[in-house]
Amino acid sequence: MKKRRLGSSEGGIIRRVAERPNHVWSIDFIFDRTENGLSLKILSLIDEFTRECIALEVGRKCTGDDLVQLLSELFVIRGVPSFIRSDNGPEFINKSVRSFLDFIEVGTSYIEPGSPWQNGYVESFHSRLRDECLASELFGNLLEARTIIKAWRQTYNHRRPHSGLDGLTPAEFASQWAASASVAALPSRKQPTASSIT
Repeated sequence: MKKRRLGSSEGGIIRRVAERPNHVWSIDFIFDRTENGLSLKILSLIDEFTRECIALEVGRKCTGDDLVQLLSELFVIRGVPSFIRSDNGPEFINKSVRSFLDFIEVGTSYIEPGSPWQNGYVESFHSRLRDECLASELFGNLLEARTIIKAWRQTYNHRRPHSGLDGLTPAEFASQWAASASVAALPSRKQPTASSIT
């Protein structure tokens, strides 16, 4: 029996635009190799509003159960997003992943098959990761790859200005947004009138 692929243009970045932190997260894989020729599977998770790299997990493989474990940990630390945008990769449409996200009411936003531009934020991030780290580093083993890529993630989030954020780093932008949202949430103070002063 033939299966219909998930995803449509409705899942792309043009139709569903992130409006706040934890509104839409983007997830995808990028691949590289260690010096001995063994593959590295690197999972990237981006907050589309702040452009922060929430996670950059480096391993040899990643199953649906691995993804559920990672997301569970991140939801405790960062909160639960409204949507997760991804392609139709087997890890993302895995039954355990979909059941988990349904259970905690996280929407899935699958892009149209063969349309990576519909997941443009993570694609742009991967371009930077490739140019600034993967293309210039030779990883002797898995531990070395994890260490170097973790350090690059810290630099990306905290030291690398982002043109889409008016020259702020993702961490600076997220911090400023949180501060302004906190101020906006404060109850307005009633201005004193002449009668209340006397």
